[in-house]
Amino acid sequence: MTTSPSRIPYLPARIEGLSALAMNLWWSWNREARSLFRSIDEPLWHLTRHNPLELLCRVDPARIAACASDSDFLRRYDDVMVRMAHLTSSQDTWFHQAHADLDGRPVAYFCAEFGLHNSVPIYSGGLGVLAGDHCKAASDLGVPMVGVGLFYRNGYFDQRLRLDGWQQDSDVEYDVSLTPLTPVANGSKEPFLATVETSGRPVHVQAWRMMVGRVPIYLLDTNLEVNHPDDRALMNKLYAGGPDMRLRQEWILGVGGVRVLRAMGIDPAVWHANEGHAAFMMVERLREYTAGGLDFPEAVHQVRAHGIFTTHTPVPAGHDAFAVEQLETCTGPVWSEIGIDRETFFGLGAHPALPGQFHMTATAMRLSSRVNGVSRRHGQVSRNLWRDLWPGRPWETVPIGHVTNGVHLATWMASPIMALLDEHLGEGWGARLDEPGFWDQVLTLDHAKLWDTHVRLKLILGNFIREDARRRFAGQLKEAAQVVGAGTLLDPTALTIGFARRFATYKRANLIFRDLDRLRRLLVDPWRPVQIIFAGKAHPADNPGKEVLQSVYQFTRDPEFEGRVAFLEDYDMHLAHLLVQGVDVWVNLPRVPLEASGTSGMKAALNGIPQLSTLDGWWQEGYDGLSGWAISPAGEAEDADAADAERFYRLLEEQVVPLYYTRNAHGTPLGWVEKMRHALRLAGSRFNGRRMVQEYVQEYYAPAIREESSGDDPPTA
Repeated sequence: MTTSPSRIPYLPARIEGLSALAMNLWWSWNREARSLFRSIDEPLWHLTRHNPLELLCRVDPARIAACASDSDFLRRYDDVMVRMAHLTSSQDTWFHQAHADLDGRPVAYFCAEFGLHNSVPIYSGGLGVLAGDHCKAASDLGVPMVGVGLFYRNGYFDQRLRLDGWQQDSDVEYDVSLTPLTPVANGSKEPFLATVETSGRPVHVQAWRMMVGRVPIYLLDTNLEVNHPDDRALMNKLYAGGPDMRLRQEWILGVGGVRVLRAMGIDPAVWHANEGHAAFMMVERLREYTAGGLDFPEAVHQVRAHGIFTTHTPVPAGHDAFAVEQLETCTGPVWSEIGIDRETFFGLGAHPALPGQFHMTATAMRLSSRVNGVSRRHGQVSRNLWRDLWPGRPWETVPIGHVTNGVHLATWMASPIMALLDEHLGEGWGARLDEPGFWDQVLTLDHAKLWDTHVRLKLILGNFIREDARRRFAGQLKEAAQVVGAGTLLDPTALTIGFARRFATYKRANLIFRDLDRLRRLLVDPWRPVQIIFAGKAHPADNPGKEVLQSVYQFTRDPEFEGRVAFLEDYDMHLAHLLVQGVDVWVNLPRVPLEASGTSGMKAALNGIPQLSTLDGWWQEGYDGLSGWAISPAGEAEDADAADAERFYRLLEEQVVPLYYTRNAHGTPLGWVEKMRHALRLAGSRFNGRRMVQEYVQEYYAPAIREESSGDDPPTA
């Protein structure tokens, strides 16, 4: 199941480094590396959805031989290989320069999912993609980091919609040989690195390594012949199988993750749990400390001193909690190994409002001295949400901070936008991102050039939509209305709204259709038409979310909308890139204050796409009146859905549509492009992954490494 150079049928010695390049996901955010792979066989590059391993396995040997004797290809190949060698050897990084005294033991970053590239489908959405961007930015900055996650052989799920629009979830096991995953050897005859006791029997855990620039990520796997058949399938699927399966997955992630790192001789200085799924990592570290001779209070102090917890969920129901009986069945009497009684152990996960439950977020907060939300607004919401853990004090003083999310610029900014910045800012501008006032320079981008670049990206999106519909028509779509609903009638010149994210009720995709007559007038206006592209999945267990998706899909079949509403199936990172780069305006309509962050809008803004959103998540702190539009909050006496829909339509009618269609003599919408320039400046300067990880280092990682425990303020409930 492993990938090695021998997996590639033919690779001339002169360019054999392509194998190593393809095995490090650094290529995915390096323009020169992507261009090199694309030039080998551009049609095949697109057919493989930008997977270099699959490209090298399928390309005609004659073509790869020709590349090995092409002087231009070899020049570019040598340049990319030098860059990759510099990546792995250089100490000339931000972290080394700013924190040379800390450059040693790594940060261990635990997360249930990592979204790094569509060729490694072990992510469901925002949490995983954020984790992937975090690791990429850490690599760029030289932050010593190691990721720990789970290896899902069937990924999340493939989405198919029935004729009536109901989402069907299907499993397709992907070919591991076409991913940059390699099994970790342990130096013995056994294939596993660690053993975890769960459900009354030992489960052996192996690990797969994936290199993300400088950052290794280890994915835990239990599909070993030595394991019980029920345990071999534990990691088959992300967020599936019900509470018992999820609990066992999280137990393996936390306990197994720590033990796998120990088996490899990795001794982290900081332990960062990204969401409550990883809280058992802290429980295992408690066990380590008490086994080493510390008493329980001192062990808790030590775990807290080096523990960081990030919560992403402002909705109480979105946090994992398990019945204590479930947990006892899963873990056995683990409290005896920690040297405490059963009551004390379950007290780690107690929540005052949920008796009889072991709450993962409460556990993480008790065992982390530094806790943060993922936007300024979400920090405020979290302090209020978790005030019961600090009873008898004002919610404003609850010790939960915030680090606003950011997105990885080199992953999400389109190559044509980068090329335009090369021309405007000079090549190598990526090394000057921290210079004061750097991003102000994009406000002088040439209007026509920025608009022409955007039009090109819009055409690329349109071409993808048509080709994808053609492929689905040949093998899946059964009715003409389905082909129309897949976007085949979209107009490349019409104002195009993008709405792509998880389909949950609070995200309110159906709010757009609240007043059908008003919406229809906007969409089918022959002089100033508007069209909407939807994409996204509902969680397999979220029937209300599926109902919202189904209701939206029905409008793609309505002839009165003239094919101007499209739903693109099977949303993944590949499609996400095209959407955030190719639509005209990005819409987000969460019910305030239920959006923690909303990073898709940041990705769109990095490509000069203005945002139209309620004032929630990142937009609550990012909205400046220059880079997009805000739906003002509903009054206390107003129905929020009705008020938000009214303001949404009015903004489209009075501001968005007129601005888009107001053109100069050369066809350039100068006012619109001004919004684009400000959107690009906003995202580049304030909502990028580089700034995010720098804040984590300065405010969380560095103090934890230095063991700065002053002001530690644990929960008292």
